[in-house]
This record gives sequence, C-alpha cells and structure tokens, in this order.
Amino acid sequence: MKSFDYIRATSVAEAVQAGGTGARYIAGGTNLLDLMKLEVMAPDTLIDITRLGLDQIEELDNGGLRIGALVPNADLAADMRVRRGWPVLSRALLAGASGQLRNKATTGGNLLQRTRCYYFYDTAAPCNKREPGSGCAAMEGFNRILGVLGTSDHCIATHPSDMAVAMQVLDAEVEIEGKDGTRRVELDEFYRLPGDTPHIETVLAEGELITAVILPPAPGGKHVYQKVRDRASYAFALVSVACVAKVEGGVLEDISLAFGGLAPKPWRNRAVEDLLKGQAPSEALFEQAAETLLAEAKGHGSNDFKIPLTRRTLVSVLGEATKGAAA
Repeated sequence: MKSFDYIRATSVAEAVQAGGTGARYIAGGTNLLDLMKLEVMAPDTLIDITRLGLDQIEELDNGGLRIGALVPNADLAADMRVRRGWPVLSRALLAGASGQLRNKATTGGNLLQRTRCYYFYDTAAPCNKREPGSGCAAMEGFNRILGVLGTSDHCIATHPSDMAVAMQVLDAEVEIEGKDGTRRVELDEFYRLPGDTPHIETVLAEGELITAVILPPAPGGKHVYQKVRDRASYAFALVSVACVAKVEGGVLEDISLAFGGLAPKPWRNRAVEDLLKGQAPSEALFEQAAETLLAEAKGHGSNDFKIPLTRRTLVSVLGEATKGAAA
C-alpha cells in the first residue's frame, strides 16, 4: 500500500472542503482498502467521514425515507420500517456479502462499489477502467461474471451491488453535497455507462460526497428479489432481479423491474415494464418481456450463458410476483 495523508472530518462542510483530486472518502472501507492494498487505487489523501452523523434513517413528511450515507447495511436491512414498506430493499441487502461485511459496509459506500472484474484487480492486465486507453483484457479473456447489456467496446464490467438494484426499482434519489451546495440525482441518472470513458462511473464531481439516499413513499404490492449466484452466500450476482408488482382484477396494474449482474449499472428497461402493465399475467407475456429486455444483449464468450439464464430468472420472478393471477 502506498503512503497517504489522513484527515478525520468533523462536519460535512469540512469533508467537502478537503475533497478533490487525489482524495477519497472512507467510511467502512470494505472495498476501498482492498483496492489500496492491491494498488489498484492509490489516493493521496483519505478523508475519514465516520463521525459526520450521517447514520440515521428518517421518516419524511411525504411517507418516504431519508437513509443517511453512513447507515450500515445490516441496520438498514433490519429496520422495521424498511422491512414493512420496502421489503425488496431488505431482501437485497441480506443477499449481499456476509454478516460481518454488512455490519461494516455503509449505504453510500455500497452505491460506490467498484467492479469485481478480474482484470480490474490485476494491475498487470490492461484495463480501461483502471488505466484509460490501455485496453480491455476482459473482452477476449475470461468474462463469465461480466456484462451483456449497456457495455461498450471499451469495457464490459458489471456493477456489483445488490442494494443498488433494489433502490433502482424503488426510484431512489441520491443526495449529494459539494462545494456548490446540495443536489439530488435520480439513481438511474447517478451511474454512467462506460462508452469510451469507463473510468468515469458516476456523475459525482471532484470532492462531492453522498450524504443520503431518498426513498419515495412505500409502493405497496408484491416485492420479490431473486439472486442467482455460484454459492448460496458471499457471492456476487450472475443475474439478479428486483420486482415490485401490483395485480388488480387479474391484471398487472403496475410493475417495476431492475436487474443486477448484467450491466455497468443497476439496469432498468422501462419498455419491459410498459409491455407488462395492463396485461393479464401469463407465461407467454413473461417470455415476451424477457425477449424485450434481452433484445440488445451481447455475450462475449464465457458469459454467453447469462442471456438464457436471465430469461429464465425473469420469467420465474414474474411468476412469483403474480402468483395466483397468471393464466
């Protein structure tokens, strides 16, 4: 690990003022410290934000929730308000990592996890995300865990978070503090697709700090989170699906879907939701939804299996979400 300066911030304003080029914020450090040990990341300065008081879950006047950026994943998953009103989020959190990591990992840090692409972690391999312009070893290499949607000729890495997939399906917003004040960004707009700049992963400007995630009022309906992985625990998703569905009178009145393990960001395709809304659930409809989702999917060899796996997983999730209503 390369040497670095350390600052313990006592306020959000102090943290933001100290942030900038060469600086990184640290809270739980469950991903950052690993990357620093491997010298994949080598910040000049670490800014400790653990004492900023951003560890509360607050009810909002509109019925939503404000989740502080430092709320541990374990606490968020166990919160009774989340379990009752936004259960897909609790289930997604419990599907991630291990109990020990969930105790330490934070809400803001979870959103900012880096990809688990093997070549990103291997400093001897070319990686456009780690070293822009060096190439992408994954494209022709072992890419079993990597993306089939939203990728580019420069990068096929996937975003690893389970929590972010659930927050995507819930239409969450990210609250950001910077030198110019506070702003909110829809989670769907927070992440950037790789294009020809895969090293730029979010819309965060230098020095900006995530302070909270805002959830809209509880959506009701049936909540499902299904994660397909190589092991029953402590493994990242090959494919995951978050679903919130409302069935009335035998018809899908409303539905939201988000996907993990497939793309550089938590993936959402509104055309799939529009196709399903107002329709009577049936396996034929579910297969059509899967075809729409995967119309532009592209495998790269060892991850080709993800395309039929996603199809089967989506059909299974839709069946569970509409159980008793499907024709």
